[in-house]
Amino acid sequence: MTEDEAGAAVRQWGENAPDAVLLDGFHALKHALRFGADVRLAVAADKAATLALAERLADDLTEVLDERLVEIPERTLRELVPRVHTTAVAALAARPDRRANLDTLSRAPREAPVVVLDNPRNLGNVGAVIRLAAGFGATGVVTTGDIDPWHPNAVRSGAGLHYATAVERLPLPELPPGPLYALDPEGDDIRSVTLPDDALIAFGSERHGLSSELRERATRLVALPMRPQVSSYNLATSVAMALFHWGGPAPA
Repeated sequence: MTEDEAGAAVRQWGENAPDAVLLDGFHALKHALRFGADVRLAVAADKAATLALAERLADDLTEVLDERLVEIPERTLRELVPRVHTTAVAALAARPDRRANLDTLSRAPREAPVVVLDNPRNLGNVGAVIRLAAGFGATGVVTTGDIDPWHPNAVRSGAGLHYATAVERLPLPELPPGPLYALDPEGDDIRSVTLPDDALIAFGSERHGLSSELRERATRLVALPMRPQVSSYNLATSVAMALFHWGGPAPA
């Protein structure tokens, strides 16, 4: 690394940062690259250590990272990001085209559900849900309310897997088409219900549950099995249980 290369990277970071998605850490960068993100700049405090990590955990990307990573001093990295990830890697990527995401969410027929988070309040939970949705192959994740699901804290929690599924924020009246199955303690036991591939599976906020507006729009209310006197599950746990139920038994 030369001072000129490091300086150029810092200038490029400043030019791209205002409208780019922050990929915080090696794993976020890894997933973003695997799922086709337009990564504008990737930096590391120790390029050799990062490439060694790639060889162990993501050898399919070692050559790409060798070409793309710019090494900068750790003190400089600390000036670029709010908090440095333990892997001392960060990157900036373009946010996916909103129209393309909306087309994906609205396509018919869908082969996998869309997860709807009704006015979530915790960015870490939003990211965890997106990570789950990507892992299960859900069509996408839609949030309502004022939280941006592409906030850096949500992207960090999602380990860059926002690029593996369609993630958008929409007003309630603009939800994608499809039957709406809403998780609610008063609903039918989810084990007695078949969730269709084109379903919207909706989850209420961590504290207040489903909004009355979404509850009224629901095609059917369904409930997760829960021991008496246990008040609730974590949001990501609820999503995982519902998606696991949708996926059905393992193929023979």
